[in-house]
Amino acid sequence: MTDRSEELRAALPPHVQARLQSLKFTDGRALAVLDAGGLNSAARAALEDEVKAVLGSTAGVAEVRVALVADKPRRRIIAVGSGKGGVGKSTVAANLAISLARMGRKVGLVDADIYGPSQPRLLGGEGIKPRAEGDKLIPVPTKWGVPLLSMGQLIEPDKAIAWRGPMAGNALGQLIVAKWGDADVLVVDLPPGTGDVQLTMLQRYKPAGAVIVSTPQDLALIDARRAIQLFEVGQVPVIGMIENMAGYVCPHCGEVSDPFGSGGAEAAARSLDMAFLGRIPLELAIREASDAGTPPAAGEGPTAEAFARIAVQVADWLDNH
Repeated sequence: MTDRSEELRAALPPHVQARLQSLKFTDGRALAVLDAGGLNSAARAALEDEVKAVLGSTAGVAEVRVALVADKPRRRIIAVGSGKGGVGKSTVAANLAISLARMGRKVGLVDADIYGPSQPRLLGGEGIKPRAEGDKLIPVPTKWGVPLLSMGQLIEPDKAIAWRGPMAGNALGQLIVAKWGDADVLVVDLPPGTGDVQLTMLQRYKPAGAVIVSTPQDLALIDARRAIQLFEVGQVPVIGMIENMAGYVCPHCGEVSDPFGSGGAEAAARSLDMAFLGRIPLELAIREASDAGTPPAAGEGPTAEAFARIAVQVADWLDNH
């Protein structure tokens, strides 16, 4: 006798069969379990209706039940680091996250610079505290489409954080394991250097990859190499290097000068056999926009395009690793 389950399976369209995990038929009742991964609520409802319509019109089927299942989103961490402070790492992290979001990625931003949080200012979210649900924080939405968690949202403005390493590590954990919803990428703005917070990040949360930010000057590049070595020891692949504050165009005469040198990060990347992701210019407009909480990557123009080109390379790396 032919198995009715196989008969019913064959009646479903190929795109539905591709999502079908199991199909059972007993006493006139059909139970179909389908993978709904990657579908939004409207697409899930349409899939369920289609299955019910097809199976319900089959002779001998009195009732159709549909169960939709989906794996939790595969959340991957991109760590943005530098060997020293003052190279614009936080600005790059914020604008990278926004550029990825503008490409359609579901992105969250973690300000892991526990002692010097700056992301609330950069994303225009100062003074907004995250809520908690159970024992987990709920990230604060921003108008740029990138939810944010930062110690700067949890402490009083201008208050110094005098914590030892374990306390900072625990704080980082609260930010990472928060309720990020459907975010599949977390951009983590690490503190400068190679200290406790970075080690906690590597050991407990294992980033998928790291982006290194440096200015072109020799001193910054020496420190950037230390950050690269830390990621290598932690077996975290380095996606590539970004050269920030690269070239200044005088707004009056148009002459280009290089107060921090030129091409150092690209040369360093080449010598280390890693990708060079691009340059971000030294511009007054970037500083003004950042202070005002209006990240350049959220707008249009050459600076937004520079961040977008970097984001494309990071996204391509994620898709292929």
